[in-house]
Amino acid sequence: MIIIGEKINGTRKKVSAAIRERDAQFIKDLAQSQVEAGSNYLDVNAGTSPEREPEDMAWLVNTIQEATEAPLCLDSANPAALKAGLELVNKTPIINSVSGEKPRIENVLPLALEHKTGLILLALDDQVGIADTAAERMEIVHRLVGLAKDGGLAEEQLFVDPLVTAISTGTDNALVTYDSIAQTRAAYPKAHITCGLSNISFGMPLRSLINQTFMAMCIQVGLDSAIIDPNDRNLMSVLLASEMLMGKDKYCQNFSRAYRSGRIGPKND
Repeated sequence: MIIIGEKINGTRKKVSAAIRERDAQFIKDLAQSQVEAGSNYLDVNAGTSPEREPEDMAWLVNTIQEATEAPLCLDSANPAALKAGLELVNKTPIINSVSGEKPRIENVLPLALEHKTGLILLALDDQVGIADTAAERMEIVHRLVGLAKDGGLAEEQLFVDPLVTAISTGTDNALVTYDSIAQTRAAYPKAHITCGLSNISFGMPLRSLINQTFMAMCIQVGLDSAIIDPNDRNLMSVLLASEMLMGKDKYCQNFSRAYRSGRIGPKND
């Protein structure tokens, strides 16, 4: 499972304040804690105005790289902000993201192709938005995968996000995600499949329970990446247990190692 730590996001109040006040230590601590908890990549989203975002993205990239060697996932729809980040990264990043929307195809996709980055592909476009059925979402996925591969990216560099919509707004919303994941896995066996899991529980009580259960079911149908809070011990416990029970953890090494290091299971005070 490729874990993309989600916490360095300027839409979060404390992160926004840290960016505004250039509180480097806060950002460094946040980066280090996510890597220690198991993140393979760190999502970097400045979340500021288009005029400020390039400068803020550059500051975040430099600050994070002073604290950790983990690769980054540059998260913006602003090509200028992405360019600022791409000029500074020490390791090949993921770009988050390209959808079927014309501005993203015209302005963000070329950056991924030029820099040969990983690339998250969102199953939405400017014609239907987020489609109601897996079949409609797959039409968008096929189009985006084709554009990326025609541009020179390998299937292994792609992270398809079938999109997760709240179960509180549609009884079948989780089922549509499962179908989309399964169809993507069948069509593109070398591509990664990722998503923002917590969207499923928006508006519901016991969100943590719903998120954990949903993640286990997504892993069963082919999810191999997730944009999550790696410091959520219960979520990480379910993630590692699910991979183990799906035969994706040889000799149970990942689960056992995480338990012995104290990253999962009861917390010792």
